[in-house]
Amino acid sequence: MSQVDSEGIEPAVEGPVMEGVRVIETALATLPLSPGVYRMLDAKGDALYVGKARALRKRVYAYTQIARLPERLRRMVHETRSLEVITTASEAEALLLEANLIKRLRPRYNIVLRDDKSYPWLVLTEDHPYPQITKHRGERRKGASYWGPFASAWAVNQTLTALQRVFLLRSCRDTVFDSRDRPCLLYQIRRCSAPCVDRISREDYAGLVAQAKQFLSGETPSIQRNLAKEMEEAAERLEFERAAAIRDRIRGLTHVQGRDRINMEGIGDADVVALHQAAGQTCVQVFFFRGGRNNGNRPYFLSKGDQGAEEVMGAFLAQLYDDLPPPPLVLLSHAPPEQALIAEALSIKAARRVELHRPQRGDKRAAVEHAETNAREALERKLAEGTAQEALLQGVARIFDLPSTPERIEVYDNSHIMGTNAYGVMIAAGPSGFLKQAYRKFSIRSDVKPGDDFGMMREVFERRFGRALKEDPERESGTWPDLVLIDGGLGQLNAAREVLAEMGVHDVPLVAVAKGPDRDAGREWFHRTGCAPFQLPPRDPVLYYLQRLRDEAHRFAITTHRAGRSKSLVKSELDEIPGVGSALKRKLLNHFGSARGVRNAALPDLENAPGIGPAVARKIYEHFHPGMADG
Repeated sequence: MSQVDSEGIEPAVEGPVMEGVRVIETALATLPLSPGVYRMLDAKGDALYVGKARALRKRVYAYTQIARLPERLRRMVHETRSLEVITTASEAEALLLEANLIKRLRPRYNIVLRDDKSYPWLVLTEDHPYPQITKHRGERRKGASYWGPFASAWAVNQTLTALQRVFLLRSCRDTVFDSRDRPCLLYQIRRCSAPCVDRISREDYAGLVAQAKQFLSGETPSIQRNLAKEMEEAAERLEFERAAAIRDRIRGLTHVQGRDRINMEGIGDADVVALHQAAGQTCVQVFFFRGGRNNGNRPYFLSKGDQGAEEVMGAFLAQLYDDLPPPPLVLLSHAPPEQALIAEALSIKAARRVELHRPQRGDKRAAVEHAETNAREALERKLAEGTAQEALLQGVARIFDLPSTPERIEVYDNSHIMGTNAYGVMIAAGPSGFLKQAYRKFSIRSDVKPGDDFGMMREVFERRFGRALKEDPERESGTWPDLVLIDGGLGQLNAAREVLAEMGVHDVPLVAVAKGPDRDAGREWFHRTGCAPFQLPPRDPVLYYLQRLRDEAHRFAITTHRAGRSKSLVKSELDEIPGVGSALKRKLLNHFGSARGVRNAALPDLENAPGIGPAVARKIYEHFHPGMADG
């Protein structure tokens, strides 16, 4: 990696971009002709743009030719104050690194896939005599098989229900499985074979697991044939109850097959990626097919800028598969300019061949057209919602005398129980809806007295705006609010106003939203400094919008408080035991089900717990029962 600044260099061009061009021309003298990735940085060192190149010097030289650049890149060059490069072994590796850096750094002038949701998977825990089938997000672990990805929790839940209905696999946790002495409700409704109470042998359950794997791998026809044969044989032996149970499983399998709306016969694993552009926006729809089944679809929304559909498609694909394993086939609505290079990069990532294909006819083309229709309809809905959102924001500006329509509204709330586990939270919203990436949690420190709501509000504002003044004093990043709403009354408003005044911040509008008589929604009072409190008409759409903002902050505060309280309860029970680390705590919780179960366990039970041992068991027991370990 190398870094070049602009000190002591004569201007190369006249005009507002000469400083950036000067930086780039200085960098050219030391840039290699090898493949790699370059980063344009602003005066603060933040990434403006990330690009990849087959030959770094030749590619970066193009940015000195200002007349040939689009307006977007001219602005980028104008703001550039330094440049960093990383060399790679090939252009394909450079493309993979570029996608990773764009997703991580989110440069202002790149096409950025802003998707912080993880993808759900199905997991089969094969390190147990009776494997469990369940949904999973996050890192993978050994001793399990994973199937997916799925587009949403709804899609994975649908498949999970089908697997339970057809293959009768258990979905309960190991701790629940080990503690049962009679079948649960899922057995009664024929969604589980009840291995927990030996209603099925280990060998027969292993057969169900094998069939489920066949199903997830796309071998549904062979499963149906085998089930039909089993049903006929059971009927011939006059085992009508067993035959009826197998018939229900066949019906469930047929129902699953009929649920897919796109015909992808003959294709095992593939993604269908289609985009639609309108009004400066892009929507990309991705349909995930695994084992020939539709695992659902997900829309992604991007700002189009001056990039065409093909360029957007190329940038999107590289970022989509940065944290997602690419399938063998990706069907596209638009062919990206560097299709062969992207396919090569994805093949390197997948360690097998990945084909990018833009079909022209047949079932594959029909699948792409179906995805394009979904992209167009999703973008139309978003644009319509944006128009309505804009009208609401204009109403907010009118009601609170704002100089312009707010681009960012922040809402603050606190949550605690009798002063314990106190948290303050901030949510943000704008023209595109809730900005969940901007949500913040503030664990209130111990110097605030229990139950002091005003003190809590002061601390939250000191930390939030103290950091804002330190990191963005010129307010150039777009993270300063145009309006602040506080869930509370005049006291909370005054506490927040005093903090901002002490910091020298006098131009951030503050509004406190106080609950009305009997805490009825629709009768809220709005408090502003220097103005009499007022209410809005009960059916005013802007009132509904403000209530929605307040309710979202309240929901986030309650969720944060509950998570923190649960964590502190577990911590108070187990983390205070000397020698009990996170791994040992996890074993205890998995075996006994809860911290209370560990506390109430007898010494022999602790000694027999997996991975504990007599010495540690005695230490744990002595912690909860001082002086009794030897009794």
